[in-house]
Amino acid sequence: MTGLVGETLLEPGDGALGPLLRVTLDRLEPGAGYGVHAHRGVDVVVVVLAGSVTHRWGDGAELRAGDVGVLRAGRGLDHDEVAGPAGARVLQSHLRAADPGAAPAHEVRPAPRGWVDLGRPDARLWLGDQDDGAAVPDGVVLRPGGGTVVVWQVDAARPAWAR
Repeated sequence: MTGLVGETLLEPGDGALGPLLRVTLDRLEPGAGYGVHAHRGVDVVVVVLAGSVTHRWGDGAELRAGDVGVLRAGRGLDHDEVAGPAGARVLQSHLRAADPGAAPAHEVRPAPRGWVDLGRPDARLWLGDQDDGAAVPDGVVLRPGGGTVVVWQVDAARPAWAR
């Protein structure tokens, strides 16, 4: 994992943010990746803030600045993400899987603004630009730099294990 610098922005560890487990801000040098690694029982939502990332799993997918990738690990998968020639800055959010028994899947949402449909009732993602004048909705507000504003609205009901 050389060429990767990560900063954990949120990781409550006690279920206080419902399905939202962890949010990290990662910087990858050109061609750097995370290394092939496994996920199971989580959904990973990636917002590419700058540069590009190639997702290496299944048919693969390239995400460019502004794109959102939604990885549903379900029963499990091994994959990697590798930065493009200009490197990458990505915000990664890990959530408890909406359906942990489902087959793995990956979707790319090209440069969405406003509410991003994640197909789950317990978490909503909003993306905006701090300079566009749009009202920022209530929720877990993150300002990872570059003018991007990310808001998570989550059902903060604690999971059974955290009660």
